Amino acid sequence: MRHWLSLGVLLCVAVIALGLAVQLVPGDTAAELGVDQGLSLHHVPTLTAVAMAINVLFGPVVGLALVGAVALYLWLVRRDLVKAAAFGVVACSGWAASEAFKLLVSRPRPDPALLFDPLAPETGADSFPSGHVAFAAALAFALYFLARGTRWSTAAAAAGAVMAAVVAWSRLYIGVHYPTDVAASFLATGAAVVLLAGVWNRFGPRTVERLPDAVFLRPSRP
Repeated sequence: MRHWLSLGVLLCVAVIALGLAVQLVPGDTAAELGVDQGLSLHHVPTLTAVAMAINVLFGPVVGLALVGAVALYLWLVRRDLVKAAAFGVVACSGWAASEAFKLLVSRPRPDPALLFDPLAPETGADSFPSGHVAFAAALAFALYFLARGTRWSTAAAAAGAVMAAVVAWSRLYIGVHYPTDVAASFLATGAAVVLLAGVWNRFGPRTVERLPDAVFLRPSRP
């Protein structure tokens, strides 16, 4: 991609602009809260179980453990350090991007006291964007990159898109984020992935060539 830097910066600017907009227009937050309240009013046991499971699976503890396990498998079993590192970095890039934008925007989370059925009450100024959604979107990219060039690429892309959408729904269903929070998560993750891909294409191959064979778990070259 020739214009990766421009596109990455443009996506970052879009996230910041959206964050400033929701901070400067209080009426928007009130309208978005109505979405969370509407979902909170119609909780059903099955959907609640799914949303709460997603809350744990895509959280930082379990999420990082899963990413680490896949990366170690790719390195130690498949003997592919490049794919292992790429998967780990891309999968975690959403979290890293979301944390950076959280600090810049500092948007308070929806007030649990205003929800009809708060499932996982959270407070603090870290609502924008959603880390769970950013991680899900980044994981979708990472899985697609692993499958790219194989017969599974289309299935991986479709499954990743559905996964990210379901996680986005779950954050609104639980009531811990506003709709613009989850929308910004996709933009933030897109920015991170575009910038990572650009940096890799520019510097990655030369860096890999300089690594010793031992790092790749293969015999030294004669």
